[in-house]
Amino acid sequence: MPKTKIREITLVQDKGAFSIFKKQTADKSEYDFEGIQALRQLLSNEKARMLNVIKTQNPTSIYDLAKKLKRNFKSVNDDIKLLERFGFIELIEEKTKNRIRHKPKIVIETITINLKI
Repeated sequence: MPKTKIREITLVQDKGAFSIFKKQTADKSEYDFEGIQALRQLLSNEKARMLNVIKTQNPTSIYDLAKKLKRNFKSVNDDIKLLERFGFIELIEEKTKNRIRHKPKIVIETITINLKI
């Protein structure tokens, strides 16, 4: 059985506002989000839909994913870059003819959100 990959997002109350950190267990680095709005953007319904399509329909490229989602390529590409930045997915380069395409692949199984007050 493969090891479960978990991404942890921690909300920390500091001086009357929440600071948000995302910790990666591999290298212990932290990314500072810019408040609750960034968390909402990262965990939006559209990104959940995108992750579901990647998981269930296995698109061959970002363009293929945009077609399956019936969304603009640029919007999907921006969302993919955000999900990749925070370690939810990775892009696998595949060479086809004279082009390189990037196949999105989910690399996590669980997202844990902690709230520290």
